[in-house]
Amino acid sequence: MKIYLLSLGAGLLVGAIYGLLNVRSPAPPVVALIGLLGILLGEQAVPLAKRLLARETVTVGWVRQQCGEHVFGELPKAPPTDDVPGDRA
Repeated sequence: MKIYLLSLGAGLLVGAIYGLLNVRSPAPPVVALIGLLGILLGEQAVPLAKRLLARETVTVGWVRQQCGEHVFGELPKAPPTDDVPGDRA
């Protein structure tokens, strides 16, 4: 039940911000997508801030491992191909 109340609270906060910015819901697609990107990046700011406050080092590898997979998901891989470039039969 707690997660639902937190979700409702976050929705109310975002709705209030939208109202202050005179953006009507549903937001235009670009605004909505940028908002979703902000949510993803904001989620990653918390572990980053915790690490910095603990005076632990933050490396590119750590950011890539901790944040990259969550923000971008598992990126698709190219299918294997048996074709040799320039070889047309």
